[in-house]
Amino acid sequence: MNLICLDLEASGLGPRSYPIEVAWKSTAGKSDNFLINPDSVSGWDFWDEYAEELHNLCRTEVCRKGVSADAACTRLNEQLAGQDVLSDAWEFDDFWLTRLFEATGQTMAFRLIGLPALLNPEELLQFQLICKGQWRQHRAMSDVDHIIEAILKVRAGEGIERSV
Repeated sequence: MNLICLDLEASGLGPRSYPIEVAWKSTAGKSDNFLINPDSVSGWDFWDEYAEELHNLCRTEVCRKGVSADAACTRLNEQLAGQDVLSDAWEFDDFWLTRLFEATGQTMAFRLIGLPALLNPEELLQFQLICKGQWRQHRAMSDVDHIIEAILKVRAGEGIERSV
C-alpha cells in the first residue's frame, strides 16, 4: 500500500489563520516540503506568537523563503493529483488547504482524508497512544515522518498494549 501523508503548519489556530508550511511524503519514497509566503495573499496578516513557539518559524523567514500561494497550489496539484492524501488532523488541515486554494482560485486536485478512513477504532486508539506525550518541535516534514511511523507501527501490530 502506498500511503501519502500531509501536514501543515499555520500562522495560528483561529479562524483568521492560514497555512505557512506544507509537507507530504509517500511510503513509496516521494516527498516535498516548502514554506508559503503569506504576503502573496491579501489579508493574510494574522500571526499568533503561540503558534510560532510551536513551529519556530517567524513571519519574516516565512515571507522571505516561502513560495507564493499560487505556486504552492500548483505544486501540490501537480504532485498529488488524483490521490487520497492522509491527514492526522483533518479538520485543521482541511481548513488551511481550503483557505489556500480559495485564495488562489484553484481547485484541489487531490482528496484529503482523515485517519478514520485508514484505521479502525482500535487502531486509532493505538495511534493516539503512540503519539501521546511525545512533545516535539512541530515542523511539517518531521510531523509527516512521525505520522507515517506511528501508522506503520499500528498496522504492523506494534501498538502499545493497554492494561485493563
